[in-house]
Amino acid sequence: MKIAARATLALAVSLAMATAAQASDFEEMDPVTLRLAHVVNEQDGFHIAAVKFQELVAERTEGAVTIDIYPNASLGDERTLLEGMQIGTVDMGVITNGPVANFVEEMAVFELPFLFPSPEAAYKVLDGPIGQELLDKLSEVNLKGLAYAERGFRNLTNSEREVRTPADIDGLRIRVMENPVYTDTFSELGANAIPMAWTEALTAMQQGTIDGQENPVNVIHSFKLNETQTHMTLSRHTYAPAIFVMGMPVWNGLPEAAQDVLRQAAQEAAEHERRYNADMEAEQLEELRAAGMQIVDDADLEAFQAAVAPVYEKYGEQFGDYLPRIREALE
Repeated sequence: MKIAARATLALAVSLAMATAAQASDFEEMDPVTLRLAHVVNEQDGFHIAAVKFQELVAERTEGAVTIDIYPNASLGDERTLLEGMQIGTVDMGVITNGPVANFVEEMAVFELPFLFPSPEAAYKVLDGPIGQELLDKLSEVNLKGLAYAERGFRNLTNSEREVRTPADIDGLRIRVMENPVYTDTFSELGANAIPMAWTEALTAMQQGTIDGQENPVNVIHSFKLNETQTHMTLSRHTYAPAIFVMGMPVWNGLPEAAQDVLRQAAQEAAEHERRYNADMEAEQLEELRAAGMQIVDDADLEAFQAAVAPVYEKYGEQFGDYLPRIREALE
């Protein structure tokens, strides 16, 4: 037999044995159902990612691991979900990076204003050594980071007036995530920054107790914020990752073969959501315009960047060497 043919045969045998071994792993595994929670609705990118993850896990574990999805904050807000994962009362979730950073503060480095110039730049860092290192740090607080999905580039909306410069924000009551980087960013821009959970923010916008909020286009669209927010500025002031995260008690109880599937499925589902968000944004903006939302796409972003410089002065050292390493990776 020729060498090439023998090599091909050996590879085929090796793959067959690996497949058989994997199948054997799942045939012998007791069935497991994992509850995956998130706080947004079924039209949101988080749910798109969760459904893709559900499909991949079911296929690759041959039904041994089932993912049940709980949307719309039905199991609690994001901080509640993370605390539940730590003690084993919630299995896993797709969670915005901001609340995660309350457990591992270095995670907030990703959300420094105007850090990433493009989604591709963000993916390069998140999917590379820096992002993986920070995912691994979650184990220090009894959480297991699997992969980075995304919330996306965040934009400002409000019910009061057009915003083109930081001066236009002065005095606006803006809901921000419960994360000090966000609070300080909008305080430097002149807003009355009000940290609160997303579920509370929706009610506050309807009641007029806050003037605005900041989120990616996909959130503004899926929650029909045009009904309470008449103005949007495409400020793209912060790129917000999201994380497929599990509780370490649940993770440690799974066999290695299942862990491998979950990790890879999370990465693929995250990449699927990123593509979905990119494909849908232009269409979502047009629908918001058609619904009457006034959208500013030529704001003075240099003025915004200058206004938030003190945020870097305050937090730069807090993140250790992560900020210089990210900047080096982006060069």
